[in-house]
Amino acid sequence: MDFLEEIARRRTFAIISHPDAGKTTLTEKLLLFGGAIQTAGAVKSNKIKKTATSDFMEIEKQRGISVATSVMGFEYRDLQVNILDTPGHKDFAEDTYRTLSAVDSVIVVIDVAKGVEEQTEKLVEVCRMRNTPVIVFINKMDRDGKDGVDLLDEVEQKLNLNVTPLSWPIGMGPEFKGVYNIYEKQLNLFNPHGQQAEEEVVKITDLSDTFLDENLPKRLVSELREEVEMVQGIYPAFDRKTYLEGNLSPVFFGSAINNFGVKELLDCFVEIAPTPQPCMTEERMVEPDESKFSGFVFKIHANIDPKHRDRIAFVRICSGMFERSKYYFHVRSDKKLRFSNPTSFMAARKSVIDEAYPGDIIGLYDSGKFKIGDTLTEGEKLHFKGIPSFSPEQFRYIVNADPMKAKQLSKGIDQLMDEGVAQLFYQELSNRKIIGTVGPLQFEVIQYRLEHEYGAKCKYEPVSLYKACWLSAEDPAKLKEFATKKKRHMGKDKSGKDVFLAESAWMLKMAQDEFPEVQFHFKSEF
Repeated sequence: MDFLEEIARRRTFAIISHPDAGKTTLTEKLLLFGGAIQTAGAVKSNKIKKTATSDFMEIEKQRGISVATSVMGFEYRDLQVNILDTPGHKDFAEDTYRTLSAVDSVIVVIDVAKGVEEQTEKLVEVCRMRNTPVIVFINKMDRDGKDGVDLLDEVEQKLNLNVTPLSWPIGMGPEFKGVYNIYEKQLNLFNPHGQQAEEEVVKITDLSDTFLDENLPKRLVSELREEVEMVQGIYPAFDRKTYLEGNLSPVFFGSAINNFGVKELLDCFVEIAPTPQPCMTEERMVEPDESKFSGFVFKIHANIDPKHRDRIAFVRICSGMFERSKYYFHVRSDKKLRFSNPTSFMAARKSVIDEAYPGDIIGLYDSGKFKIGDTLTEGEKLHFKGIPSFSPEQFRYIVNADPMKAKQLSKGIDQLMDEGVAQLFYQELSNRKIIGTVGPLQFEVIQYRLEHEYGAKCKYEPVSLYKACWLSAEDPAKLKEFATKKKRHMGKDKSGKDVFLAESAWMLKMAQDEFPEVQFHFKSEF
C-alpha cells in the first residue's frame, strides 16, 4: 500500500463530554465492535474487578473517572481508527484542550436525561474555534430523558452547532424499542445487554413499511412517522462537505452500555469523518502528503507502567512517514534524536512499530528531553500552533513532607509538570514553589502520584492568588520597569518566562491601568 493510500486510511478523533455522560463506555464499545477487545470493562463497579480499557492509571481505576487522555488504535473495515478518550471532569480540561489539537474530528457524548452540560459547552467551544467537525451521540436512550426535538434545540442553542439527525429513537426508557437509521434507511431493534447481531437490523424502504405496524406498538410507530417527517422538514439534509468544514453536525441516538446504536455510529463515522488534515505552524501550513516527516508532542505521561518508571511523549504525526531508528531533528534543542522503540497504543498496552503515517499517534520513550508543544522534523525548523497552557484558577504552595525524599519529590514535580498535569511557578523573592491547577481534584492527583509513583510525600499550604499572567511588551524597558516595581508579585514559570502573580482581580486591574504598554496574557501561547 503506498503512502497516499495509508494517509487516506486514517481516522483520528477524540471523544469528549461532561463526566458520566458515558464517554469511556462508548470508547469501550467502539473498541469492542472494532475487534480490538473481547470484553468491555465496567468503569464503575465493585462487583466487577475489570476496569475500562482506557482508564489505566491507578487513581482512575479507584475513582471510576478518566484523569488523563488515553490513546487507542484499531483496524475497522480496512481503515486505521485512532481514538483519544479524554477526561470529562473540568479539573482536567487542559489535557483535553491539548488533545483537541491532535485530532481531525470529534464525537460529543450527551446524556439524554441531563442534556447539554457546562463542561461540554467549553469543550465544543474549542472545537468551534478550530472548525473541527463534530458528531453528536445522544446516549442512555434506555433511560427516561428529554424529548428528542427539545434536545436538538438545546444542542443548537448551547453548543452553537447546526445539527441534522441521522437516526431517530423509537420510544425512550422502558419503552425504548430501537432506532430508525435515517442515513441508511434501516431499522435497528433494541435488545438490552446483547451485542447487536446482523438479524436485528431490518432493511426497510421507508417508514410506510408494514413491518413497523406488525412488530412495534401502534402509538410508537405513529410517533416515529410524525417525528421523522417533522425533523426532516426542519433540519437540513446531511452534506458531507458542510460537515467537514465544521458547519453541520450529524446526531445519533443509542445506548452505549447496551452496545446499541454504537455500530451505526462507527459505520457512519468511518465513512464521513475526515482523513488527516493540514496542521498550522508559525512558519507555514504543513500538508499531510508532504514527503518529509513532521510531528508535535501534545502530551507527556510518566509511569504508564509503574514497574518500569517509563516516560512517554505522545506525538501526532502531521506529514511524511515516521520510521523506527531513524534520526529526527528536535527543533527546540537543535539536536538530532533517534528512537529505537516507538510504540502504538491500546491505552496502557503498547506495541513497538516500525513505521507510522500522518494521523497516527505514536509514543516515544523520553528521558526528559521533551516538553509539550515540541516539534520533530527531518531538519526544517517548524513550531506547531495551538498547544497552549492556560492560566490556572487555584494555587497552593507545595511543601516537602519527607526531607529524606527531597530528590524524589523534585524529580516527581518536574515530570508531572512536563506532563501538563498542573503548572509550577517560582516566587521571585522567596523562590517558593507554587502549584497552579484548573481545579482542586488535580492537587489530589499530584499528591497521590508523587507518593505512589515516585515514593515522595508532599503537603500543601494556602497561598492567596487570583491569577498568574504571562507578560509581553513591545518596549523591553517597560517590561523591566514593571518587573522591578512589582517585584514582590513576580515569578517565573517552569520554562523561565516572567509571570505576574496577581492576588486579586482588583490588583490585576490596577496593574493593567498603571502599565498600559504591558500586555497581560492568560495563556502561555501568545
